[in-house]
Amino acid sequence: MLKTIVFEELKRAMKEKDVLAKGVLTLVKSALDNAEKEKGSTLTPEEETAIVNREIKQTNQALEGAQKAKREDLIKKEEAKLVLLKSFLPKQLSDEEIVVVLTEAGIVKGMNMGDAMKIAKPLLVGKADGSIMSKVVKSLI
Repeated sequence: MLKTIVFEELKRAMKEKDVLAKGVLTLVKSALDNAEKEKGSTLTPEEETAIVNREIKQTNQALEGAQKAKREDLIKKEEAKLVLLKSFLPKQLSDEEIVVVLTEAGIVKGMNMGDAMKIAKPLLVGKADGSIMSKVVKSLI
């Protein structure tokens, strides 16, 4: 269960006085706790992964803002956050592996993008970044 892993990592970060990791892990733990309370039951691995992906997306947006502002201090901080957050995701598939999964699922040339994504998303949730998934789907259809 991801929540347990995050909590153990949070305890380690607190012992080591790792301020950045403590902040990131606290946010992730809170997001997981809130989602679990809202749902009223334990989260599935897919739901936990979706929460981590949401945090990654927000961190990417903050990183883009820091890059536009040319703030090296913030860029380094956001990049460190991304590394930590991505460590909680399952192994990401390569482009070639994504192509194999999607062709086996029946995505073929001439298919509508919306229909192809409806097939791809459930198969690749947590296993591939959304932008990479879209790029591969476009190359197939």
